[in-house]
Amino acid sequence: MWYEPRSPNAPRRVWRDWVLLGVLPLVALLEGVVRPDMPSRVISVSLAVGLVPTLLWRRTQPLLMVLIAFGLSGVAQVLAGGDSPESNTMIYLLLLPYALFRWGSGREAIIGLAVILVKATFSVVVDYPGPGDTIAAFAVVFSVSAVGATFRYRTRARTRELDQVKLLEREQLARDLHDTVAHHVSAMAIRAQAGLATAASRPDAATEALQVIEAEAAQALAEMRAMVHVLRRNAPADLAPGRSIADLSQLESPAQSGPSVQVEIEGDIVGLPPSVEAAIYRLAQESVTNARRHARHATRVLVRVSADDTSVRLNVSDDGDPVRPAGTPGYGITGMIERADLLGGTCVAGPNPDRGWSVTAVLPRAGVAR
Repeated sequence: MWYEPRSPNAPRRVWRDWVLLGVLPLVALLEGVVRPDMPSRVISVSLAVGLVPTLLWRRTQPLLMVLIAFGLSGVAQVLAGGDSPESNTMIYLLLLPYALFRWGSGREAIIGLAVILVKATFSVVVDYPGPGDTIAAFAVVFSVSAVGATFRYRTRARTRELDQVKLLEREQLARDLHDTVAHHVSAMAIRAQAGLATAASRPDAATEALQVIEAEAAQALAEMRAMVHVLRRNAPADLAPGRSIADLSQLESPAQSGPSVQVEIEGDIVGLPPSVEAAIYRLAQESVTNARRHARHATRVLVRVSADDTSVRLNVSDDGDPVRPAGTPGYGITGMIERADLLGGTCVAGPNPDRGWSVTAVLPRAGVAR
């Protein structure tokens, strides 16, 4: 744990921080006025108000804020003659150990926890509150720290799962691209062999073969440029080209055990790069699968593909029950977004204004990967 790095993407400030900064000092002052049994009133209120700004840096500088807050708390206890500052408002300091374990590095968490425990032990020794309060204080500190660590590792686990989804999508796209490139190279080799075999009897056969090879080579090079942008591990054994838009008809089905699936294709889809066709098919396939699995009371799923001179657009929508927007996209949607992004396009999924759910993807016709 000592070498554990900090959690990435720690937010510097959020609106809640400014609310706390504005409210907590007022609450501390109000408690100092209305609470008659507050020991060392001036010191307690001053400490409660003065430590509020540490909340603004608790995510970006968690160890430093712990050192400042608990160090000054120890100094204040000494100045108060050993009495612990007992402002109830200072419960906000529990946000510091939470942030320490949520956002800090392993080294910071260990050092910060040691500082907190030293301060807590000092308070118990100097101003012993009894066994019940002592156990409760240590239990609260450890519980808050455990909650911070739990959120930290749960977020990390989800990040790893999302990275795995993206990697698998990259591998699938690379597999499709590999298939199409291998198909073009195989066609070039076969055409060259045919030209050589007929060159003696048909002198023009060599010229025709070269023209075909040139066209296939240009297409293969375009696909190769896309493939070098994608991570891939294993090569498929076959050399057949991948799925195409024409295969979308296989997704159609009548309304028997689920919603019916209809496919509509508009525009000129002739001459699309195989990578774009394969991506359109995979996106539609995943969208239809999601609709069949999750769209409640849906009777129809419509798959519409339209192409123009610059782009190819896919829209898959269902007429299921109204749904609320999801806070975090699922792994299937994440994979679709990753596939579209690799080809320089976009993919958006969300609820329809009236009923159901839609997935809309727009890919450049050239199929250029980023």
